[in-house]
Amino acid sequence: MPLSCHGAVNELRGDTDYVFALAGNPNVGKSSMFNAFTGTGVVTANYPGKTVEINVATTRLGDLKIGLVDLPGTYALGAVSEDQWVARQGLLDGKPDAVIVILDATNLSRNLYMLLQLLDMGFPTVAALNLSDQARKMGIDIDDSKLSRILGIPVIPTVATRGEGLDLLLAAAASVAQERCEHPEQRNRRQLQYGSDIEDVVTALAADVERLLGEETFGVSPEGLALLLLENDKQFVELVREASPAPGTAGVSGASGAPSVSPGAPPKGNGHRRRHRHRRGRPGGAELLEKVRSASEAIEAEHGEQTPLRIIRERHGLAGSIAAEVQRQTHEHELFSQRMWHFTTAPATGIPLLIGVLGFVFAFLFIVGEFLSEAFSSLWAATLSPLIQGAIHAVFGEGVVAKILIWGPDAGIEAALAVGIPYVLTFYFLLAFLEDSGYLNSVAFLTDRIMHKLGLHGRSVIPLVAGAGCNVPAIIGTRVLTTKRERTIASTLIVLVPCSARTAVILGAVAGFAGWQWAIGVFAIVAALIFVVGLGLNKVLPGESTGLVMEMFPFRMPSLKSIAIKTWFRFKDFIFVATPIVLGGSLLLGLLYETGWIWALAAPLSPIVEGWLGLPSVAGLTLIFAVLRKELALQLLVTMAVVQYGPDASNLLNIMNPGQLFVYALVSTIYVPCVATIAVLGKELGWKRSAAIVTFTTALAVLIGGIAHRVILAVG
Repeated sequence: MPLSCHGAVNELRGDTDYVFALAGNPNVGKSSMFNAFTGTGVVTANYPGKTVEINVATTRLGDLKIGLVDLPGTYALGAVSEDQWVARQGLLDGKPDAVIVILDATNLSRNLYMLLQLLDMGFPTVAALNLSDQARKMGIDIDDSKLSRILGIPVIPTVATRGEGLDLLLAAAASVAQERCEHPEQRNRRQLQYGSDIEDVVTALAADVERLLGEETFGVSPEGLALLLLENDKQFVELVREASPAPGTAGVSGASGAPSVSPGAPPKGNGHRRRHRHRRGRPGGAELLEKVRSASEAIEAEHGEQTPLRIIRERHGLAGSIAAEVQRQTHEHELFSQRMWHFTTAPATGIPLLIGVLGFVFAFLFIVGEFLSEAFSSLWAATLSPLIQGAIHAVFGEGVVAKILIWGPDAGIEAALAVGIPYVLTFYFLLAFLEDSGYLNSVAFLTDRIMHKLGLHGRSVIPLVAGAGCNVPAIIGTRVLTTKRERTIASTLIVLVPCSARTAVILGAVAGFAGWQWAIGVFAIVAALIFVVGLGLNKVLPGESTGLVMEMFPFRMPSLKSIAIKTWFRFKDFIFVATPIVLGGSLLLGLLYETGWIWALAAPLSPIVEGWLGLPSVAGLTLIFAVLRKELALQLLVTMAVVQYGPDASNLLNIMNPGQLFVYALVSTIYVPCVATIAVLGKELGWKRSAAIVTFTTALAVLIGGIAHRVILAVG
């Protein structure tokens, strides 16, 4: 059994013997490895103020219970974006017993950078040389034993999709963790070194760190903290500054005396600073920062460039020299997957293919989703609905209370599942396939320039298109974006994308009664709004769009098991988030309808609905109910029109002209789609931003609807 030498107990550790963290970039098979290790026992954890999640699960190695923490995929630990920040805080706060860094054997040099960062910071580390089978096919031969000797850590070749080498990898991680327990004095030893001038400075600063701060090195080794301060990492500079009582202490600066631009500023809302307030008043911080300043100026004077850039250059250079030393090219062989990469990224062939893939995704979601939705609704109506209604009537009788309650467990749950199973589950399966095949890299590459005009980058295309099926999974899909600014822009635009439910309203209310040309007009206006709103948000929201930095990987055949597990994990999150909200919203709307209070809203809404939009009052009332599910807008419009105007109102042209139907569908399409979308917006972006998006889209819908009404009147 392991020794009792764990770090502080926290929410990631539980009752496990060891905790290992999985780190690596998003495209090295990290998810496949995590799924292969853990199966289905996954839970998620959020850091305060963050929307990027980490996955936590357990597995077994003999008699040991191992906790695995799947950190967000990232290329570095600079804390520039939220995924980098969460990955780093998962290490600093979680205090794993070992970090398993997953390397891409087909691109070793690029992947060694973050591994070197982890070794610099003093984390106990094991390397998984993944995609080793792919590397052999490409003629890349890597001497993993030699790489292990150079790095001073175990290096295990693996093929995550087939489970090869995973038991050896876990055993190696357990051995490293146990050795750290038995020999804690080896915790801070670094085997790899940069240039002699850099190393001399780091050694001296590390001695100053131990002398001035003692054990308060904020979760990293003294040498690691010295390097972070030289790199002007704002998070750690601020923590060191807080260790000093001296007022007005300047931060690390360049040779000119002006503060250097930090490559690692933590995002706003960082709780790490608050957790270390108690360190204020400790001596040593000001003196240490002054020594860092002097050392930084000396390095800049010698090399003619800023110290942070010099250290980054040294680390990249060391990664390249290590890769060159341990690998050789046995033969040149372009795989079919590599040829596919060239085919999908060349504009002449890639753009038509992208249009075809996006069309397939939309058609699959719309056609298959619609079929599954209708089938599920019919099955629900024939089986569960009578049982639920019978049980409610048996307990509460036939009165108003029973009718209100039926809106919840019957209509509410059916509404959530009728969207979730046909559209959300289907989309997640398609998304997982596109992710694991590597095609999303090509999509991002092709669309990056256009999306930058909207404040986004190429990775946002798939969620935007997926919004045409259902906005809920599309918004969750914005997690592939790196900053909250980008996710805010993308989520706002997704809310404007007509989902299948709103498309049903457009086709049923406009095309069905007024004509297809009116329906095309709705789609055209909404498309223009999406582009204009994207341009506007890009200019209004503070910050800039991040560059698209990513590796281009050859295509590979996805594992059906991996896709199924990933799909289920994501779908399970949707069910737990959306169902309670839809259930509560259904009960509220049922209360308003069954008690007749809904009609009391007609008078307050009259200035907007009748005066500004030119619609009959009954149409405005149905827009309130449409927040539950947008396709209910058309169904309720017919139902409530018959109640108010008589049977002839089932033909909407008897109470509304084509222009009014156009305005009605336009307003219904633009404002925030449904309570499930609102719930997911709150979970992903926070309730303040969710409320802002709801308010903005509602106001936009009313504004555009009123303008459209007046234009129609003007042109007759």
